[in-house]
Amino acid sequence: MSLFFNVILPIIAVFTAGFILQRVRVMDVKSVSTITLYILTPALVFTSLYDAEFDKGYMIIVIYMLVLFFFMVVINKILARLFKWGPSIESAAILSTGFMNSGNYGLPVVLFSLGNAALPYAVFIMIVQSLMNNFFGIYYASRSTSGIKRAFKNVLKMPTTYAALLAFIFQYFSLGPLPDSIHSTLAMVGDAAIPVMMIMLGMQLASITSINLNWQVITSSVILKMAVSPVIGFGFVYLLGLDPLIGSVIIIISAMPTAATTTMYAIEFDTEPELVSSITLVATLVSIVSITILLNIV
Repeated sequence: MSLFFNVILPIIAVFTAGFILQRVRVMDVKSVSTITLYILTPALVFTSLYDAEFDKGYMIIVIYMLVLFFFMVVINKILARLFKWGPSIESAAILSTGFMNSGNYGLPVVLFSLGNAALPYAVFIMIVQSLMNNFFGIYYASRSTSGIKRAFKNVLKMPTTYAALLAFIFQYFSLGPLPDSIHSTLAMVGDAAIPVMMIMLGMQLASITSINLNWQVITSSVILKMAVSPVIGFGFVYLLGLDPLIGSVIIIISAMPTAATTTMYAIEFDTEPELVSSITLVATLVSIVSITILLNIV
């Protein structure tokens, strides 16, 4: 129970604060999201990767994220055949299970449970996940050629892409060190990213106005996110004999609920938005118990 009180409860308290604020005083979540996306997160990404010592673990993370997504797509296609889901339901299930909330939820859980040493790996997973979300997420939400073109454009518009690229350039070419005034300013701004993202998730959940309780799809998607994904993570870590710290980050992030941004794509491309919102909400609620159990195992 100590992990619940020391890790999960503080995080849920911040989520709840954002949820209540949005219910009491309706705010423009998009404005908060824009500040986070264009200022806070790029600063966090740059400083975390700039200060990190790169090793093969980062390449393993990229491989794992692609492997996990591949498994989710294949399993959902099998379920779609088995339960005779239509294309839009299949796409909604893929959106809900293929992309986890590695930022708003994953970063604070990793930070609170594993400490600062694990943060660069978690930040890197968030970057990879964001790139995949902005490409594959749009593809599966639209299932069209224009969707693919838009996906490429979306990735190129992401400020975190350039923050990560800049950090890699500084690392690879041994540029720097950065002046303390610049580094400390970026670190201060980046430190604000995680708490703001936590509050923003609560606000996003409070903004869900319509749901679709298709329990067959919701149940299968939540089981895939909360149980199957971390099992795949355990198997991957065990087979490759990964460093315990990297392995723990991979397993914890794998168990994160559905990424809130998938709802945005579902709404924009009319891909069962009520169903995707319902899965996001249910998965987030279930995660309070499932992640507590997982942290005790890890």
